[in-house]
Amino acid sequence: MNLGSRAFLLFLSLLLSSQAYAGFLDQDFSKITLKTTHVRGNIYMLEGVGGFAGGNIGVSAGPDGILLVDDQLSPMSQKIDTALAGINKGKLRFILNTHWHGDHTSNNAYFSKEATIISHTNARKRLMSDQENFFGKSPASPKDAWPIITFEQAINIHFNNEDIQFIHHAHGHTDSDAVVYFPKSNVAHLGDHFFNGVFPFVDLSTGGNAFSLTHNVGEIIKALPEDALVIPGHGELSDIKGLKTYYAMLTDTTQFVKQQAASGKTLDEIQLAGLPSKWDAWGGGFINEANWVKIIFNSLPKQ
Repeated sequence: MNLGSRAFLLFLSLLLSSQAYAGFLDQDFSKITLKTTHVRGNIYMLEGVGGFAGGNIGVSAGPDGILLVDDQLSPMSQKIDTALAGINKGKLRFILNTHWHGDHTSNNAYFSKEATIISHTNARKRLMSDQENFFGKSPASPKDAWPIITFEQAINIHFNNEDIQFIHHAHGHTDSDAVVYFPKSNVAHLGDHFFNGVFPFVDLSTGGNAFSLTHNVGEIIKALPEDALVIPGHGELSDIKGLKTYYAMLTDTTQFVKQQAASGKTLDEIQLAGLPSKWDAWGGGFINEANWVKIIFNSLPKQ
């Protein structure tokens, strides 16, 4: 796990006792840099190093200009500009928001002066209004930050010689999630459907569900080629093998908690007994084992 990933876990853990957005912003952003990785073809990944910059950014850079997948926290705007200038001198044309959370959308207003923002319908709705979840209250975003093109199931963007697929997967991490696939480059950006190497945060307050997330990841794996490279919402660049490992964790742990609950055990009892030991290493971040068990338990249908 690199420095950016470790910093991500640290700052998420600090949020347990902080206000939602303020917790992310109480950093020295001068110490945070962006690591640029050429993934494949026209696609690059921007990843924060030295602190928590927000979710990983996907970049399509080519003859038509630049398209971004997500845009991190607002103090990163000029560093994103600098990173993009180092990749391609073309114009920023589009931003795709994988979901509504501020660590993926907080530069929408900054970049909307030059880029068209596209998202699932629910991402726009949630950015337009006050939200409240595990992290606390999030005020509505300014109008400039609202996506101006939305879709219900899927949309294609024909850009940089790619027929880019932007596909909604319902009630996974939130109710607003969509994943991006660049077929010519054979690269996918999964947003927060994929937390590489750690238990994921599932936002139950805004339509997420651990069992739906597991189902969605399984469907995504079926749809992707075996040699695809995968940009996670958080964590290091991965591939289908890494995504399958993540899916195995989701499948095993959700079914374990479901079975324990069906046998009559309470949440406290399941947390005390713990998950199968092979998943111990996945609990080293903000979503520790007890938190992940709680998310799964609270994702079960209400009796």
